[in-house]
Amino acid sequence: MVRRRAVIRLSGTRARTLRRASLLLASFLVLLPFLFPFAWMVMGSLKSQVAYTAYPPVWTFRPTLDNYEKVFTTGHFGLYALNSTIVAGAATIIALLLGIPAAYAVARYRLTWVGLLLLVARMAPLIAFVIPLFVLYAKLHLVDTYTGLVAAHLLITLPIVVWMMVGFIEALPREIEEAARLDGAGAVGLLWRIVVPLTAPGIAAASILSFIFSWNNFLVSVVLSGYHTKLLPVGIFNFLGYESINWGPLSAAASIVTIPVLALALVAQRYIVRGILSGGLLG
Repeated sequence: MVRRRAVIRLSGTRARTLRRASLLLASFLVLLPFLFPFAWMVMGSLKSQVAYTAYPPVWTFRPTLDNYEKVFTTGHFGLYALNSTIVAGAATIIALLLGIPAAYAVARYRLTWVGLLLLVARMAPLIAFVIPLFVLYAKLHLVDTYTGLVAAHLLITLPIVVWMMVGFIEALPREIEEAARLDGAGAVGLLWRIVVPLTAPGIAAASILSFIFSWNNFLVSVVLSGYHTKLLPVGIFNFLGYESINWGPLSAAASIVTIPVLALALVAQRYIVRGILSGGLLG
């Protein structure tokens, strides 16, 4: 009996180990097409121009940080990073200030036309808005200004905040809001004291995703920015020349820009999962 139990326990342990190994292998195969370009970019940032353009590709090479040094010593990469942080941060904050009340109106007062309007704005190609905005900005002298860029980036961040927050607000029990109204809470107090604290995970996820989409946007930046407000995606584009491409510095700059995006994406994943669980418990 003792031997039989030991054999059964051992076979169960092997089965669990086999299932875990199969799951890890399947996950690796699924993620490989997404991870390989990023790994190639990081490897390229550590290669010299000769090693980068070698054919067949060189897998063993002597790493160098010259590309990263060139990124920070040539051009104004630090200024571009500051501009991107200002524009993406301001566009995210304003989107939260406008989007949370709008999401509450859509969720509680059934103002579906607001949600549909923002959905159309999000689904439409940005080029449909950028050209009219450029003509308008040129007359209002808003080209190459933080104000113009932040206003244009709201086309990206505001729909994300509204449509994400609608689901979180709809998951809140109406009884909590009715009790707050009986206690004398107004519309602003209801939003600030009840809705915002209870939907904090959703607000965190919406803000992080909005920041990421604004940070990565290229089309709005290349059309509406200028010398003083050039953003990181446009700054990276400068490494593409007419006669040659500086592959090493280009990969180094892209790696530097990707690092905060990856960090925020990991944080966003945690908050999104927490927000979905919180919404399910509240509902």
